[in-house]
Amino acid sequence: MGRCGFVKFILHPLKLPMSSSHPPQRRFNKDIFAVALGHFTHDVYSSFLAPLLPVLQDRLGIGYALTGNLAVFTQAPSLLNPFIGLLADRVSLRYFVIFAPAVTATLMSSMGLAPNYLTLAFLLLAAGVSVAAFHAPAGAMIGELAGNRVGAGMSIFMAAGELARTLGPILAVAGVGWFGLEGLWRLAFVGWAVTGILFWRLHRIQARPRPPGSDDWARLKPRLLRVFPYLTWLVIGRVAMQAAITTYLPIYMRDARHVSLGLAAASLTVLEAAGFVGALLSGSLSDRVGRHRMLAFLLFVAPLLLVLFLFAPIWLLFPLLIALGLTAISLQPVILALVQDLFPDNRALANGSYMALSFALRAVGIWAIGLTADAWGLTAAFMLSAIIGLLSLPSIRFIPRS
Repeated sequence: MGRCGFVKFILHPLKLPMSSSHPPQRRFNKDIFAVALGHFTHDVYSSFLAPLLPVLQDRLGIGYALTGNLAVFTQAPSLLNPFIGLLADRVSLRYFVIFAPAVTATLMSSMGLAPNYLTLAFLLLAAGVSVAAFHAPAGAMIGELAGNRVGAGMSIFMAAGELARTLGPILAVAGVGWFGLEGLWRLAFVGWAVTGILFWRLHRIQARPRPPGSDDWARLKPRLLRVFPYLTWLVIGRVAMQAAITTYLPIYMRDARHVSLGLAAASLTVLEAAGFVGALLSGSLSDRVGRHRMLAFLLFVAPLLLVLFLFAPIWLLFPLLIALGLTAISLQPVILALVQDLFPDNRALANGSYMALSFALRAVGIWAIGLTADAWGLTAAFMLSAIIGLLSLPSIRFIPRS
């Protein structure tokens, strides 16, 4: 297959028969910004772990794999997401969205109080349950509130998360500087304040009645089987790159590039800041150019940038981190919008299933990258993640457009 044929293969996904009816126009609800505020606050605290991994590694005296597994503990409860989503399709789980920021803030700010690895693992596992309880219904709530601008709504929602992961590392390192790791719990009060705001804005939002038979498993199963195998292929590539450049970036910068802890944390901040801009743009752009074309472009460029990052001189690292943030991290809003498009009557179930898939594969990716780094070094592990990302590109061809 020649180059032109390959490009055509990627940019023109398989078409399925489309309904001749068009969905009614629905308005964009400004309560999306309240949900985005909750996402921002929640993810500020859930992002505390990555920049503090070097500190925790030294304190506990553990290797790369066990250090990376700390992040896995926060991912494991994602397996609950489909069940939370199924429940959210039937009743409103708005209180999960409202109270999760406070609960996650409390648990993640208490990492310094854990006396050993096992206690810290259980603490992070509980935080992971709170993370799962927030994301499954929150994404579906955005899909409903966004009306016919699902891509724009997902961009706002995911950009809030990326901004949180931009500022979270700064706040985590600053908090350790101010209070020490043991005193980090003092930062939890902001999460409770935002939960109060969310209660004021969102406690009246009800679950949307769905069409009769929309939760019929016999009707839904073929659609899930048609989409999720190829979506899994796509997500493997996304999480391989994202697990490497988010979870292990501070350790890579310290051990492979020999920079200070402050500069290592700053590298994660630069990456996530660019990811914030990319997430804000990618979903909205996908409303115009199409989900599949946007995904194909991002998934082609991001692995190449990651390879360049591994072999670039020091002065070029931060420009490449900006480019990686604009591409590798901004895939998520487009995928979430695509999932909402493909399952309009089962938004929470589809969103919860996707989040479970994403988080579970991310956990496996973190573990695999850690083992690879222990065996051959972080540079080899990052290179492997870039190759996996590029190999997932053809999956876009097989994901339905409607």
